[in-house]
Amino acid sequence: MTSEELLNKVRKIEIKTRGLSKNIFAGEYHSQFKGRGMAFSEVREYQPGDDVRSIDWNVTARLNRPYIKVFEEERELTVMLLVDVSGSRNFGTLSQYKRDMMAEVAATLAFSTIENNDKVGVIFFSDKVEKFIPAKKGKTHVLHIIRELLTFEPTSSRTNLTGALQYFANAQKRRCTAFLISDFQDSQFLQTAKTGRKTELEKAWMIAANKHDLQAIQIYDKRETELPDVGLLKLKDAETGERIWVDTSEKQVRDAYAKAWRLGQQTLQELFTKTNTDHVSIRTDEDYVRGLKTLFRQ
Repeated sequence: MTSEELLNKVRKIEIKTRGLSKNIFAGEYHSQFKGRGMAFSEVREYQPGDDVRSIDWNVTARLNRPYIKVFEEERELTVMLLVDVSGSRNFGTLSQYKRDMMAEVAATLAFSTIENNDKVGVIFFSDKVEKFIPAKKGKTHVLHIIRELLTFEPTSSRTNLTGALQYFANAQKRRCTAFLISDFQDSQFLQTAKTGRKTELEKAWMIAANKHDLQAIQIYDKRETELPDVGLLKLKDAETGERIWVDTSEKQVRDAYAKAWRLGQQTLQELFTKTNTDHVSIRTDEDYVRGLKTLFRQ
């Protein structure tokens, strides 16, 4: 991709996602992802109906009449985007690749953040943390993030969600809102989950979710849910490089493929339920605007 092509693509995404942020998501973002902390503002004289738990006993004793502490919400918010850059994102059979939709979703969230005068940062991960962009404010910062979303090439093709969440929980000290954007094709997690034991991912997710407000956005393609009946196909695992021949004309093969997808989704749903995580799944040929609005309203 030449620098001119990159600038044009950045500009197109900026126009589309910034418009969505202003016109569609402004109200949902402001109401749902407002600052969670409370900061001390002032003391004032007690009035009937005030919560007695807010009484400032030191001031009350000094002035010989009841005073209460008044708190106000800390409005400024930090948003972190955890973006999966593993090999499986380079897949798409309908309108676009998963990586392109991930980039647009992340850009929309980033613009929603700065439109509300909040800070946004990004963690790119595969089976390791590939790049960390600290949270900042401003349009220039968001455009830098979009360029990275479009051009960043990881050094590894595999996925390790556990490591990404552990890094995030350790690196982000102050409470923030985080969006984990991935296809959730973590083979190690899915294999371990079959045993019924508590997985390392579940432990890491619980720690991160207790420290921060964590949301999950799954991006997937229709052909990951079912195989078409088109005869012999040579398939390649984008993360391991393994290649196999599959006879899609066999109904038993197609049924087994669809069943494996459903079991994987069930495993993910159980993880989200256990960790009390709001989440949404968006297919590459669907309108992600509807999916994000659903997530915002959860």
